[in-house]
Amino acid sequence: MKPSRRRFLAAAPALIGLTAKADRRIEGQFVNEAFELGHRLRDRRPFAAPARQEKVSIVIVGAGMAGLSAAWRLQKRNFRDFLLLDMEPSAGGNSRWGENEITAYPWAAHYVPIPDARETLVRELFEELGVLKNGEWDERSLCFAPQERLFIHGRWQEGIEPEADASAKDRDDYRRFQARMSEFRASGQFTIPMERGAKPSPLDSFSFAEWLRENGFTSPYLDWYANYACRDDYGALARDTSAWAGVHYFASRAPEERGPLTWPEGNGWIARRLIERVRPFLQTASPVYAILRDKTRLRVRTEAVEYLADRVIFAAPTFLAPYVIEGVPPADGFVYSPWLTANLTLDRLPAENGFEPAWDNVIFDSPALGYVSATHMSLHSHIDRTVWTFYWSLAEGPPAQMRQRLLDHDWGWWREAILNDLSRAHPDIRNCVTRIDIMRIGHAMSRPVPGFLDSSVRKRFVSGPGPVYYANSDLSGFSIFEEAQYRGVTAADRALAEVGRR
Repeated sequence: MKPSRRRFLAAAPALIGLTAKADRRIEGQFVNEAFELGHRLRDRRPFAAPARQEKVSIVIVGAGMAGLSAAWRLQKRNFRDFLLLDMEPSAGGNSRWGENEITAYPWAAHYVPIPDARETLVRELFEELGVLKNGEWDERSLCFAPQERLFIHGRWQEGIEPEADASAKDRDDYRRFQARMSEFRASGQFTIPMERGAKPSPLDSFSFAEWLRENGFTSPYLDWYANYACRDDYGALARDTSAWAGVHYFASRAPEERGPLTWPEGNGWIARRLIERVRPFLQTASPVYAILRDKTRLRVRTEAVEYLADRVIFAAPTFLAPYVIEGVPPADGFVYSPWLTANLTLDRLPAENGFEPAWDNVIFDSPALGYVSATHMSLHSHIDRTVWTFYWSLAEGPPAQMRQRLLDHDWGWWREAILNDLSRAHPDIRNCVTRIDIMRIGHAMSRPVPGFLDSSVRKRFVSGPGPVYYANSDLSGFSIFEEAQYRGVTAADRALAEVGRR
């Protein structure tokens, strides 16, 4: 089962002990902190009244990939009477990026699998950006080899599927699992975007872990791998993931795709170019705290301006809608996974044991995701310094409890947790790192819990009649670029059609 996307780690034990001290001074801080503003909305604390009014046909709330894609669509349709507002100082959402004297690097999303011929929106964008030319993918954007490796039993191996000491039963489970995924893939019900093929399914009524047990998959290696997959795309364990979503992870992609597509700053490369295109319409550091209905218009309030809009595209996470939009009922059923990401600056590379360094590097049975190397796509023949982007989804407990854990511990605590985890594979890591910057995301990824796909709440937000159109990727149940783009473009088309009628 050659993986073509980043997978993620299995059910993890409690957080690792934090007693070791760094051998050298390591600088760093928390970055991109936005939870205080989010809690202000949650607690319905007062905001300043806007000083003036402006009229605009369409307001897009949220400049992550969904909002940027909606703006991209409107602009391509030669529509200019819109604004894109974001509460953060910088746009991009989970595709934000950073940069230092060594390289650019991602803060979260960092790759896009090769889209098949039916993923027309993604291919249209990549043609526009020069990544796809005359049906051929730009070699500079295809992930260089080696792509993935796994640290297991004291050594690195190529690929992420556990192979060391795999038994005949392990290998038989792998073969049967692959055959079942091929059957699901052939059904045409597991597609990207998901709305293209998804139908009501009994698989959505129970967990992926239950499905594995019911089908006799007992290999501990396969169990680890299935949990890793769920944590990668959903920030959840297999026991907390709909069986439909677990199958979708494996059955929605062609197994022999060449990708993924990636860049030093990950999907920040895409975000940067979308921002360049829609910059005249983009306003950052402009949190929307209320959307009120006023006869035929909507009053979209920020602390600086109240915008009188005909239509609103709500591309922020859907769970925020009841706190912002007048008359919207609670978004029951939407569950979000908390994540921590960190960028580690290394002034030298650590010693290795086993397979050579890869783009994606995972540690077996770690509570974290592993790391990707921002300099892997460099054309330099020799690299001394680099930046590693480290991922950790806190999936072991209830999301609210894990979010509190994110906030309860200071930067030094998390620094030690990260270094202790990496020291399993890199014992000298503390003598290589000079800086660790950490980003905490309380509602980082949508989690497709059992029952979510067929829930009436999800369907209401997907197909509601307006004048507010919802566009976040959480409407699909999982937060990947293709779903965000599809939701943004779909909402833009609906809003534009209604504005045209008016």
